[in-house]
Amino acid sequence: MNLSLELLLQLTIILPLLATLAILATGKHPNLREAVTISFSLAVLFCVINLYQGLSAGASIEVFWWQLLPGLEVSFVVEPLGMLFALIASFLWLITTLYAIGYMRGHGEDNQTRFYLCFALAISAVMGLAFSANLFTLFIFYEVLTLSTYPLVTHAGTEKAKQGGRVYLGILLGTSIAFFLLAIILTWFVAGTLDFTVGGVFGDNVDTNLVGAILVLFVFGIGKAAIMPFHRWLPAAMVAPTPVSALLHAVAVVKAGVFTILKVCVFIFGIELLPTLPTTEFLLYLAGASVLLASIVAMRQDNLKARLAYSTVSQLGYITIGALLATSSGVIGSSMHIATHAFGKITLFFCAGAILVATHKSKVSEMRGLGFTMPVTMFAFFIASLSIIGVPPAGGTWSKWFLLMGTMETGYWAIMMVLMVSSLLNIAYLLPIPYHAFFPGKGHPAAKTGIKEAPLVSLIALSITTLGCLILFIYPQPLYELAKTILTVPGVSHGH
Repeated sequence: MNLSLELLLQLTIILPLLATLAILATGKHPNLREAVTISFSLAVLFCVINLYQGLSAGASIEVFWWQLLPGLEVSFVVEPLGMLFALIASFLWLITTLYAIGYMRGHGEDNQTRFYLCFALAISAVMGLAFSANLFTLFIFYEVLTLSTYPLVTHAGTEKAKQGGRVYLGILLGTSIAFFLLAIILTWFVAGTLDFTVGGVFGDNVDTNLVGAILVLFVFGIGKAAIMPFHRWLPAAMVAPTPVSALLHAVAVVKAGVFTILKVCVFIFGIELLPTLPTTEFLLYLAGASVLLASIVAMRQDNLKARLAYSTVSQLGYITIGALLATSSGVIGSSMHIATHAFGKITLFFCAGAILVATHKSKVSEMRGLGFTMPVTMFAFFIASLSIIGVPPAGGTWSKWFLLMGTMETGYWAIMMVLMVSSLLNIAYLLPIPYHAFFPGKGHPAAKTGIKEAPLVSLIALSITTLGCLILFIYPQPLYELAKTILTVPGVSHGH
């Protein structure tokens, strides 16, 4: 059975859609429904891995679906940055599904069929977004992703969940329609094309003030990247069940945001033009402020998921900084950070959910001594924390290293200090949690209750992602190779 690469590319988007129908049909039989979800996620992963092999072998993989107006078309292309995003998302969809089975059952959640259905829809949107050949296609899937994840945020159906959902939808749709869409229309008028192009789409004699303004619209309009002041939706979405938080923070939504920023910086503006724009420096410092402020807010959160949410806002700032530095180190650091942060953060959320299911605790202050009853979970939390901080033996070390090199190459010493101080703050708000879990201190009754971990499938899932954090440190080569080729892309149009 030899499927063409073009067909595989389309299947990555179509299979999750078909999965929604199959999930709906098997909704009354939980075991069957979950088997269906896992089968489809395996199939999507199979397609993506084959596309990766095709891309590595130098194949040019493009698919055209339909044309709205001349130049406005829905079409897809496989290039290294999209490939990296698709690999992470398809692999983590499978792992999150495993985790969700243990969590949703262990927690006795309602509406599980709707949960798996919206999850599959979101993955379809992510695949379409990852392989978009132009801004028009990307915008369509970007909006579908917002709408398909809204029912996941409001999953609990409580007043608090609905309120969180309103903030989520309000900010994400508001920014994308007010700013992102406007930026796309202006790009279309100024450049005459929306195709992602190596070196950017703007001509040499372009008005830098106008293009600088377009850049600001893009950065604010891509609300999913959670740059302050448009980050409020992310903590608000914390009312969702933990597998949803994992999807939002590690797999789909926030990664779609920073992926879009990186893609726009590299293929719409181009790294030659970016440093010459009058607004780039302002946006760099804004992203830097976002990194620091979110870290400081994270330190003050006692609710573990809220602490992790603000940590995400901070870490996304790193990726935006790398994109705006407009050097090859910055781009490599940003794209590697998409992967290393995905594995680190999804593990931390998995651990938070595991603690909730096993002990019904959600506050950091209640987690002393947990290392005795939940050693696997707390050890995983420790390794994932190291990855977010960016120290060996975890993968985050490399992405932060390249980002620091980018700040040195461009002479942005203040931004370099921000990254270093932020890493110290990461230590302050993450490491005490596993430390107190294993060393609760005198006067704390060491647990006599024996081991009481989350359901086995959830433990397997978080063990796999923890292993991912370590593998990305020991063997970062494939990730680095993919990141390195982003700027010399085969398969993206080189100007028309």
